[in-house]
Amino acid sequence: MIYLKDKKDFQIEEPTVVTIGKFDGRHRGHQKLLKTMLKIKEEYGYKTAVFTFSIAPADLVQGKRHTVITTNLERKNNLGKMGMDYLVEYPFTQAASQMSAEDFVKNILVKQMNAKAIVVGTDCGFGYKRSGNAKLLEELSAVYGYQLVVIEKEKDDDRVISSTYVREELDKGEIEKANELLGEPYYIHGQVVHGNHIGQPVLGYPTANLLPPPEKHLPPFGVYVSRVLIDGRFYGGITNIGRKPTIPAKNGTTPVGVETFVFSYEGNLYGKEIEVGLLHYVRPERKMSGLEELKAQITKDKEFGRRYLAEHPWFLEENQQAFGA
Repeated sequence: MIYLKDKKDFQIEEPTVVTIGKFDGRHRGHQKLLKTMLKIKEEYGYKTAVFTFSIAPADLVQGKRHTVITTNLERKNNLGKMGMDYLVEYPFTQAASQMSAEDFVKNILVKQMNAKAIVVGTDCGFGYKRSGNAKLLEELSAVYGYQLVVIEKEKDDDRVISSTYVREELDKGEIEKANELLGEPYYIHGQVVHGNHIGQPVLGYPTANLLPPPEKHLPPFGVYVSRVLIDGRFYGGITNIGRKPTIPAKNGTTPVGVETFVFSYEGNLYGKEIEVGLLHYVRPERKMSGLEELKAQITKDKEFGRRYLAEHPWFLEENQQAFGA
């Protein structure tokens, strides 16, 4: 996938089928839209292209950073996995926020992105104060010569599947429900870093530590059964998200971390890029009386995790579709 990040003067020469949006979470509604683009690519030979902003417009307008289910890097990886050919991450500036809806269609989607087809949801919004919508795109299609496809929203019973809905379930610790809406496990992606080095010598097990960025929307602190993607293969795991209250903090503070014991993995993970997908909420994070109680509790957590994965073996299968997608 060609990744055009923070560029205003890009030009795509190949004809494309384009969509626009934040794609936070790549939930089942997003997947429905992206799969439609892939069908158009197959029929007409257009390249698939996604337009989004490098920061959410609300961050600039409201002057604060909002959390996201997927970081920009995770979104890039998600869209690459879906088979998108181009991802345009346009810089959201004051000038961009003042751009009229028609200028956005004419100058960016049609001219710069070379859109021959545009695929959007029924509630799409773009341009100054989100004045552009599907109706305007339909009116402009005759002017600028593109095909428009409007996709109905994907629903869970009577409720539209959205990033807001996914966040609500994550905040409640309802990981299985969040995964059902996402069509895949909620995951944290990152590079394995050094932790406090008590795992192997003190507790008797090695762990992989990730430090999620502050904008990453995390579920409640606690322990989760997980699956870990390492070098293209899934491994089972047990993951703690939080500040490790039992472990004495260095310099008085402990950053929020994602610490995973990976089942059946041998090797050095430091510096590797991995993905930790959460499958089941086991218990909240709590402070133990000391390292011995912590060690005993982690042994119980690991045993629970192994039993859970033995009862749900498909979670570790390649290309499995067990999440309602």
